[in-house]
Amino acid sequence: MIQKFSKLLRHFRRREDGSASVEFALLFTPFMVLMASSYEVSLANIRHVYLERGVDLAVREIRLSTGSAPNKEEIRSGVCSIARVIPNCKEVLEIELVPVNMDTWNLPNSVPECIDKNKDFNPLTQYSNGAQNELMLIRFCAVAQKTFPTFGFLSFPRHPADPSAYRLITTTAFVNEPT
Repeated sequence: MIQKFSKLLRHFRRREDGSASVEFALLFTPFMVLMASSYEVSLANIRHVYLERGVDLAVREIRLSTGSAPNKEEIRSGVCSIARVIPNCKEVLEIELVPVNMDTWNLPNSVPECIDKNKDFNPLTQYSNGAQNELMLIRFCAVAQKTFPTFGFLSFPRHPADPSAYRLITTTAFVNEPT
């Protein structure tokens, strides 16, 4: 019985059919994870670049306009008109506008609040237009869903309430011009 089993085992070891299937099975999964991760990171980077561009143009408009106080919804519309690659941009973009005391340089919390779709209310963020000649810090946080939420690598900050989402964060500053 043992000889028969060892003979069968020797015969099985000598056969080479199916070896390509083993190689395929071993290499296909890591390759697909790499491809999906590359796609995910590329899409996240494109979304972040468009968010940055929208923020630059919206803040440029604020800087050039003299005397008009920026409205949160106007800024959101301006950014989202450029950042069309962010799905539901107006619903997932949170804006924080705070004055910076130039004597103490106290800045707000390092991580801006983002919209949490799992809750019925929006986060409490500061939005103050500030006074003339005051340095204003404006931060944007958009939440985007991952395309492949179950696997892959992503270098963007994850949303704490939703592991299948990531945050796109950008910050800039401007000085309120005198009227």
